[in-house]
Amino acid sequence: MDLTGTRTIAAPRDVVWAHLNDADTLRACIPGCEELTGSPEEGFQAVVKQKVGPVKATFKGGVTLSEVVPPASYRIAGEGKGGVAGFAKGAADVCLTEVPEGTELTYEVAAKVGGKIAQLGNRLIDSFAAKMADEFFERFQARVEGTDAD
Repeated sequence: MDLTGTRTIAAPRDVVWAHLNDADTLRACIPGCEELTGSPEEGFQAVVKQKVGPVKATFKGGVTLSEVVPPASYRIAGEGKGGVAGFAKGAADVCLTEVPEGTELTYEVAAKVGGKIAQLGNRLIDSFAAKMADEFFERFQARVEGTDAD
């Protein structure tokens, strides 16, 4: 499945970049994230609980950054295993561009799932993935702009 999107964030590009590389920000913005440790240099380890249709799972996995061009772009790739529920893995290319309103963040995601989750069908999985991406970037934008409820 592939997802693309763009958001304009009312903050300077270096501020947005710093948040994209901050474990606390990522932990707060990833839906269902219970734990996120690590650093951009070494990679992150995460524990995420999610329910996809009738399948509940706790995914444990890692995330790495590559093709890092501060403060403009990077590639983030990760894989999580959810036991009998299956696995999810994917990568996203994230690009930051300065615009008059602040920073335009664009992303292109390619993801793949397997196991029980894959048996739910593409339509359910695609809509779930789109909802997760929207929720992440809504939370991210609110946190960077200082309008989140924290």
